[in-house]
Amino acid sequence: MAKKEFTFKGRTTEELKKMSLNELAQLLTSRQRRTIKRGFTEQQKILLKKIRANEKNPKTHCRDMIILPEMIGATIKVYQGKEFIPVMVEQDMIGHCLGEFVLTRKKVAHSAPGIGATRSSASLSVK
Repeated sequence: MAKKEFTFKGRTTEELKKMSLNELAQLLTSRQRRTIKRGFTEQQKILLKKIRANEKNPKTHCRDMIILPEMIGATIKVYQGKEFIPVMVEQDMIGHCLGEFVLTRKKVAHSAPGIGATRSSASLSVK
């Protein structure tokens, strides 16, 4: 069975990489289009410069950076609030933000109540 080629709104990855930023913006949703039209922040420009220079695993706090076609294949370390989490950028991530792939909240895992936890837990037998 032949592997299906990736397309983003009818365009292949090579076609997307050849497009200018304004042409790409027309394919994205309105929020991303406005962000690109407004221009990138200084930190986002620094991140793009590092990616274009093929720097290995650049670190960034720019969770609101829109994933562009030129980022495909790069591994970017995105700040989670405590540490940097590596994100491997794939084709189907185009148009999303980096922060969407690095969650800031963890699942709460409660253990059994200990001695002096609350008044209600005092009635439980502690073995």
